[in-house]
Formats: sequence, C-alpha cells, structure tokens
Amino acid sequence: MATNLELFADYHQIHVMDEEGEGDFGDAWTDQAVQDGLCVTDGGLAVGTAVNVTVAVSVHILGERPADDREDFDHVVEAGLHLASGRLVVMGCSEYFPDSARFDMPADWVRVRASRRNLAAAVHADIDSYESPETTEHLRLQAWPAPFSAPDIIKRWVQPET
Repeated sequence: MATNLELFADYHQIHVMDEEGEGDFGDAWTDQAVQDGLCVTDGGLAVGTAVNVTVAVSVHILGERPADDREDFDHVVEAGLHLASGRLVVMGCSEYFPDSARFDMPADWVRVRASRRNLAAAVHADIDSYESPETTEHLRLQAWPAPFSAPDIIKRWVQPET
C-alpha cells in the first residue's frame, strides 16, 4: 500500500531519514552527489529533484526487495539507511520536522530506492510544473529491510541541453 504525499522540494531535494538522524546534508552535496541525485549521510538520504517546487511523492514500505522496474522511470537510485529508531521520516528539505510523514519499520538497516519520472516535462514547465499532472515530477520511494550495501545509481537521467 502506498502513502501519497505532496512535498515541496526546496533546494531540489527530498529528505528520507531516521527519526533520530541528524539530517545535515550541507557538506555532503558534492558535485557527484548532485549528478547522482543522491546525497548519503549517517542517518539520512537526500534525493535530488529536477524541480524546485512541489513534487508528487509515493512512499511504499515493503517486506522485501521490490521487482526491478527501472524502464518505467527516468532516474533510479538506491542506498542503505540505518534506521536505529524504527521510524522513517520523509519530508521536504525545509519542512517542519515534527509535522513530517513517519513510517514504522524494523529498527535496523533498510534499503531505500528512489525512482523518479516525468522529469523532462517538469523541467520544461519549471516553476509551473506542479500546475498539471502532465508536468509534475513524480518520486516513488520504496523501503525494505536489507543489510547495508553501498549506494547504487541504477538508471541515470541527464537533463537535456537547452
């Protein structure tokens, strides 16, 4: 079952964190992290977005690794997250932390897959991208229990030159 959210991707990012995580991504946004659309720190992940406006986010808490459906998306990344608290927090970068969406999971390592689509249409519409479903960026987050493994860029989207 999915939980659908509308989150403001301020500074082109959505945060996925342990409820007790620090969430300081400032120095971790290297040039490579920006290119990968994924910033990994202790206690949190920041998923890059193509737009700096509201994006449609669906969160799926799973019991096992989902099927590979990368062909349905423009950009797909995965990373491990240590969920010490057993509470996964999903929020916009500048959202008020106490009001953020929370999801119960087993306290241990989890794997998070971030799959993004409709990126070209969203970038073209820019600040008006969330005005229409045809131009809204979509981010699907899937999380499941898994041992630690390194981040993986499964499918890379490169913004076309304008």
